[in-house]
Amino acid sequence: MTSKDERQSRSRRAGAASGVAGGGTAEASRPPSARRSRRAFDRDEALDSALKEFWTHGYEATSIASLTKAMGINPPSLYAAFGDKRQLFDEVVQLYQQRAYRSTPSADGHDARTAIHATLRQLAADYTDPRHPPGCLIITAATNCGPDAQDVKTKLRALREEAKEAIAARIRQDVEARRLPPDTDAEGLASFYSTVIQGMSQQATDGASRDVLEGVADSAMLVWPGARD
Repeated sequence: MTSKDERQSRSRRAGAASGVAGGGTAEASRPPSARRSRRAFDRDEALDSALKEFWTHGYEATSIASLTKAMGINPPSLYAAFGDKRQLFDEVVQLYQQRAYRSTPSADGHDARTAIHATLRQLAADYTDPRHPPGCLIITAATNCGPDAQDVKTKLRALREEAKEAIAARIRQDVEARRLPPDTDAEGLASFYSTVIQGMSQQATDGASRDVLEGVADSAMLVWPGARD
């Protein structure tokens, strides 16, 4: 005669076998909320990983496969959370701009020369900081973009032009305040310092040290009006 304990043991084994046959296992018995939590991810951490991926490889060379691997998610999760690759890149650029990677002089009480010099030296530190990829995302991310990514090039070019105009505006303030001669070419100086910034970014990606770039920053100030007087 079969005991009660034996009948219960057989019942448990049969239930387990039924779950395997139906593709279930323990996961199937979990409530939907528990199953959803296993697929959740930290959005901020994922976005930070995407930033590093785009920053390292550029927009065109960064694939969905490399992004999902770096972010630790699958493609459906990426599309659900961020939209497509282009939309994700827009968020990455916003995150980059929110952080301390500055290419424009601060609008504090310093004169334009002091502010621009401080900006260049700060960029020398930022561009070579080992905690993130070298150089500037906004300068390098669209370097090798093809015809299908012209909007990315246009977007980043516009951001660089905004930075250049901010430098020019800072110089014009000093002209108006008579700290610079009235014939100072603010746009020309701004173009020069924008070129220096882009060159510093490229030098950083080529392996230049912070000391080297700080030397570039110091040398760049020798062209300032009156610097050699």
